[in-house]
Amino acid sequence: MRAVIFDIDGTLLDSVDLHGRAWVEAFAHFGVETDQTEVRRQIGKGGDELMPVFLPRERLAREGGAIESYRSDLFKRKYLSEVRPFPAVRPLFERIRVGGLKIALASSGKRAEVERYQEILQIGDLVDVATSSDDADRSKPHPDIFEAAVKKFGGIDKDAMIVVGDTPYDAEAAGKAGLRTIGMLCGGFPEAELSAAGCVKIYRDPQDLLDGFDDSLLAST
Repeated sequence: MRAVIFDIDGTLLDSVDLHGRAWVEAFAHFGVETDQTEVRRQIGKGGDELMPVFLPRERLAREGGAIESYRSDLFKRKYLSEVRPFPAVRPLFERIRVGGLKIALASSGKRAEVERYQEILQIGDLVDVATSSDDADRSKPHPDIFEAAVKKFGGIDKDAMIVVGDTPYDAEAAGKAGLRTIGMLCGGFPEAELSAAGCVKIYRDPQDLLDGFDDSLLAST
């Protein structure tokens, strides 16, 4: 193992519920009634993949950009200050670096969000590569974001990389990119769904992965 690619929301940050609320409020602002539970299940996708679940094609074409822009601004204004890291993220990253592995972040969020998340997590000095929706034509569950991370690593075989994510969309996207996935339960998806999507191993949260690091796939050399 030479590199680890981490999703952020729901994997490293306790932010899924907050993103869900922002989407519900944004849809409501445009007169679209949605269910919090159903919206939450879509978090992990980018807006380009999430909005079609709740909007007809014609309206998406007409108002999708405005809804996404409103949602992004609302999240920054109202919810970003509430985002907190899950326990042991930095110690986990430090342990990974001690093991000689490189680290990438791969999020369906915008580049500015990913940069802000690194500040919240206090891991900027430990990250080698970061990709976002700005690096991809399509967001998860399409493989583009992970493929961008692989390309930025350059010269590392895919068999020597692994993805860590909290949603079936992470595992699906990673699988399409030829990568294996470790699942995290802290984002709220059931273990059965993560396994069905292709996760090869599942942990509760970053602390659990750190505690079991020596027996994990990350320790494979």
